[in-house]
Amino acid sequence: MASTTVNVVRYTALLGGVFYGIAHRRTLQKAHDAEVKQHAIHEREHLIAQAKEAWKKKQESGKDGVVTDPEDPRFDLEKLIAKWEADSQ
Repeated sequence: MASTTVNVVRYTALLGGVFYGIAHRRTLQKAHDAEVKQHAIHEREHLIAQAKEAWKKKQESGKDGVVTDPEDPRFDLEKLIAKWEADSQ
């Protein structure tokens, strides 16, 4: 049979391990949450940069005077085809 001292040491070690595990889990979780937050911020910045680039490209393509919206009353199919031919060469 185990003595009282041995039982005290066993349970002290057990409780110490449990509390250490809880504390360690919290530090790992904080680090993971910070990494996820940083990744989300980086992803958002990347999407904003892509949107800005697409907007610039759209603005530059509109400067040549060719309307690409077929619902627009100023739409001219011949000009659009000529622009596409010029772009492909």
